[in-house]
Amino acid sequence: MNDDPIEDGGDYSRTEPVRLTVPEACSGRRLDQVLAELLPEHSRNRLQGWVRDGCVQVDGKLETEPKRKVMGGEVLLLAEPEDVRLLPDQPEDIPLDVVYEDDTLLVINKPAGLVVHPGSGNWSGTLMNALLHHVPGIEAVPRAGIVHRLDKDTSGLMVVAKTLEAQTDLVRQLQARTVRRVYLALAAGAMKHEGTVDEPIGRHPSQRIKMAIVPENRGGKPAVTHIRILEAFTYTTFVECSLETGRTHQIRVHMAAIHHPLVGDPVYGKHNPKLPEFPRQALHATRLGLVHPLTGLKMQWEVPPPPDMRDLLDHLRYG
Repeated sequence: MNDDPIEDGGDYSRTEPVRLTVPEACSGRRLDQVLAELLPEHSRNRLQGWVRDGCVQVDGKLETEPKRKVMGGEVLLLAEPEDVRLLPDQPEDIPLDVVYEDDTLLVINKPAGLVVHPGSGNWSGTLMNALLHHVPGIEAVPRAGIVHRLDKDTSGLMVVAKTLEAQTDLVRQLQARTVRRVYLALAAGAMKHEGTVDEPIGRHPSQRIKMAIVPENRGGKPAVTHIRILEAFTYTTFVECSLETGRTHQIRVHMAAIHHPLVGDPVYGKHNPKLPEFPRQALHATRLGLVHPLTGLKMQWEVPPPPDMRDLLDHLRYG
């Protein structure tokens, strides 16, 4: 992830198309990657959607494929989608569960149901909108300081950078795999073995809303999840998952790949009447450890699962 804005996208309060020139340094890059760098205040998912919706022209020709490679020097026109104005994301007074905060970092306990970035169907009420209100001036930091994501229905710890320098440092830590991220999850089935899943993950070849195990020579990216059994039940297993990498849906894909999808997972799970009912994937980011970008001190935070997941576990334990 490159968080250096290469070129200002212009005045986003205007309704006419935004005109951009692809820097020569971006030769060979994907269109959606370049757009995300030129317009860092918009998420890459949002920009991919706008490309597919026919909002982008390359050298005067409509382009609807986000993966299209650019050569450098092309002129891009990004037209305003009909259902939303091309404005920077707006501050909204949304309560945040702040676990830690200083002048450099903000660590929050994200509730299930909160979307991280604005996007199709969720143009407001997101974590980014909340951050723009909670941290004055954070609009100057790409993506409002967000350096990693949690799925909408996954709860738990996230770190946000309040300065560009901190964001750059945290991104490097993530790339170096030195950020410690530990999750609690309830998996379907009685697991007999714990260990490590080391399987590359990429976009599902036919179901575009899903990720899948995809060979690296076909676009998959390395993904490593360490799994430890915490508690066994008759038809489910309570596990701890530690991430080395942070691919989209990584734990959900890896657990499904070993035939133990997460309880409540609407995308990777299967209906099983023996499993407890749960309205979301039973996944919680419980522990986060990193090196403070300014002080160099090792820091770690831990939060327990939210009430819905605790109630689910109590039901399994005590009936």
